[in-house]
Amino acid sequence: MSAMRADALRNRDRILEVARAVIAEQGAQASLRDIARRAGVGMGTLYRHFPNREALLEALLRRRFDELAALAESLADDPRPAKTVLRTWLAEFGADAGTYRGLSTTLLATLDDPGSPLHASCQAMRTAGAGLLRRAQQAGDIRGDVDGTDLFALVSAVAWIADQSPALAYRRDHLFELVMAGLAARTAL
Repeated sequence: MSAMRADALRNRDRILEVARAVIAEQGAQASLRDIARRAGVGMGTLYRHFPNREALLEALLRRRFDELAALAESLADDPRPAKTVLRTWLAEFGADAGTYRGLSTTLLATLDDPGSPLHASCQAMRTAGAGLLRRAQQAGDIRGDVDGTDLFALVSAVAWIADQSPALAYRRDHLFELVMAGLAARTAL
């Protein structure tokens, strides 16, 4: 595969720069036409670089997903209690899930779509987070009936609730703590 021409690389970088701003303003379902217009390119140019919305979102999010996977891997040997380590990672993940309005809905949709560009990008991150979950379960801190998909869905749901109702956005941290309390292993009911 040959290297991208300089003008094509500039167009791609410009589209990503503008997409980051437009999606921050309008959410994950932002108009691709608006992104192309603001980037000063035609729709054909946008689609040459990003054949669909998910490919554009994947390009925007891939680096952060990689960072979250690396964070989970670096926390695997953290000497703090396993539940503290898991909480640290989940708080980082949850903050990102609320970065763009509508992103949590898009991320949850990738769970059932292995063909989605976002699915592949999310998989390494989810796998790394699931490793921290298993460590916390082995330490007896987290319920044994919870899996990585449950964890991903619950934290994404907190972001979604805050996203859907600005009146609840200020309660995001409280809702996150409720999820963590619900995940805690119970010795007696």
